[in-house]
Amino acid sequence: MEKKALVTGGAGFIGSWLCQRLSDEGFKVICLDNLSSGNKRNIHQLDVEFIEHDVRVPIKLTVDYVFHLASRASPKDFPIYPTEILLTNSLGTYNMLKLAQENGASFLLASSSEVYGDPEISPQVETYWGKVNPNGMRACYDEGKRFSEALAMAFHREHGLDVRIARLFNTYGEKMRSDDGRVIPAFINQAIRNDPVTIHGDGAQTRSFCYVSDMVGGLMKAMLTEGLSGEVCNLGNAEERTILSIAELVRELTSSKSEMVFRPLPEDDPRRRKPEITKAQERLGWQPIIDLNDGLIRTIEYFRGRY
Repeated sequence: MEKKALVTGGAGFIGSWLCQRLSDEGFKVICLDNLSSGNKRNIHQLDVEFIEHDVRVPIKLTVDYVFHLASRASPKDFPIYPTEILLTNSLGTYNMLKLAQENGASFLLASSSEVYGDPEISPQVETYWGKVNPNGMRACYDEGKRFSEALAMAFHREHGLDVRIARLFNTYGEKMRSDDGRVIPAFINQAIRNDPVTIHGDGAQTRSFCYVSDMVGGLMKAMLTEGLSGEVCNLGNAEERTILSIAELVRELTSSKSEMVFRPLPEDDPRRRKPEITKAQERLGWQPIIDLNDGLIRTIEYFRGRY
């Protein structure tokens, strides 16, 4: 019998890729999105049912799987929509957990490496509790995701709900918003226009970038692998790069004449991001396969096509 999968935030960047992957693999897909940061053009060619809806409001649906990705994730949105982000990750997560409970469905929470804050250890392993400023500018997202994890685990322990938690690290690729505020779309669009490429801080801070098709493969495995109920798993690419080296690579791949300009580092900006992915490799049989150069070339071509 055809399985039904709900993807909240399904018209967003990662959500739309996930909707396509699920549809390609024979699932009946329901895409739920209030279009606050997603866009219907991301799914307009997909064989999915679209429902415009805000997860902060309960909804009745019949589903077998709930992939909960709904939430603004752009750093640009944090100072503008902090309450919305907090309520999406708290009340919205509660509503989707209740929906999964009513259906006896499996629930996958798309959490974030932001739960680790500005980490004191590297690489970050799932057992690390993190170092997060609960009152800072990023707290709406950092603490929102931490609360959503705690809530999901409460449903698992109290109600026996099949809950899986995936912590996503720095995903990039086609369908990202050009005004997303994260470094790869920012660098690419500045380089394409030959505008100055903006580096915050000295560029020595690091990130580990995972191409979106790899990330979606990890989400699928995190949901469908047996014996993972109540487990937390990092998903990301363990190749660590400095922000300055990423800017230089983007400039090279775009043949850009852009200069680099340096600006102050934003409040609570993490100095290091590198996932420990041994658990994903051993338990899920998953690891990224798309090389950073290849992924950037695909992403650059996508953004060039939008000018």
